[in-house]
Amino acid sequence: MKTIYFAGGCFWGMEKLFASLNGVIVTKVGYANGDTKIKPTYELVKTNLTGYKETIKIDYNEEKISLVSLLYIFFDVIDPTLKDQQGNDIGTQYQTGIYYIDEESKKTIEDYVNLIKKNYKKFFVEVMELENFYLAEEYHQHYLDKNPHGYCHISLQKIASYQDELVNPRNYSRPEDKILKDNLSDLAYNVTQKAETEMPYTSIYSMNNKEGIYVDITTGEPLFSSKDKYISSCGWPAFTKPIDNHVVNYYTDNSYNMTRTEVKSRVGNAHLGHFFTNDGESPNGNRYCINGAALRFIKKDDLEKEGYGYLLELFSQR
Repeated sequence: MKTIYFAGGCFWGMEKLFASLNGVIVTKVGYANGDTKIKPTYELVKTNLTGYKETIKIDYNEEKISLVSLLYIFFDVIDPTLKDQQGNDIGTQYQTGIYYIDEESKKTIEDYVNLIKKNYKKFFVEVMELENFYLAEEYHQHYLDKNPHGYCHISLQKIASYQDELVNPRNYSRPEDKILKDNLSDLAYNVTQKAETEMPYTSIYSMNNKEGIYVDITTGEPLFSSKDKYISSCGWPAFTKPIDNHVVNYYTDNSYNMTRTEVKSRVGNAHLGHFFTNDGESPNGNRYCINGAALRFIKKDDLEKEGYGYLLELFSQR
């Protein structure tokens, strides 16, 4: 069993989310890293004078869920660009933070945070050793289980979505930058690591209609299925949706005097392309316009051999 502490805004919703994950053993909510001269209570903490953050303690089985997986989910439900605020909640008790208690966790957290913070111009998530933690009052523990219609700044749909996660990020990892540079073509490296764009109609995948999956060329994490690919006049491989809603992340891209939605891979943080809506050629109106250089295609017949046998079910669904 391992332990990590997350401050992600109101702890009611955060506890509901993380307590629902397979591999999480016990969760407790409380107040962390505040003024050591004060034993906090909810009434004191909400005065904004104690420095304590609403925090959840997570005990988890690392053989079932990794710290990196927990970090993916944490960052998926917070806004790291806000200071002392999450959702509609404003105050120092809602400051986001990640608090570790061992050196191994520290390294994992710092490596992950250093990878993703480059996606944001502002980044206010605290990353530091746990200094103190006091349990919150009993009525706060598993509050949303006791009060199903209570306030939650994380939607219940979002919480439920993690129960349907198809791709486990634990199975994939990002190599060091030197290894990527040595193993990728110049084009693939520049696209995935420098957000460059390949020329349209140059990817062998643009017109590919074979059955199979498309994985992140940097990590091997599955991203898209041929079942969701369509031939688009945009000039790049186009998909209506990812294999699993959690395998890609979205960021605002203001480059070239345009405002677009950038798509990056979850584990590798690799630039993939952009996401558009209201595409008349797309069966559902959505277009994931993806650089072929960021992908590797694996034929359906090779999925088992290459370790993706668990995704064969995609091709048995009608």
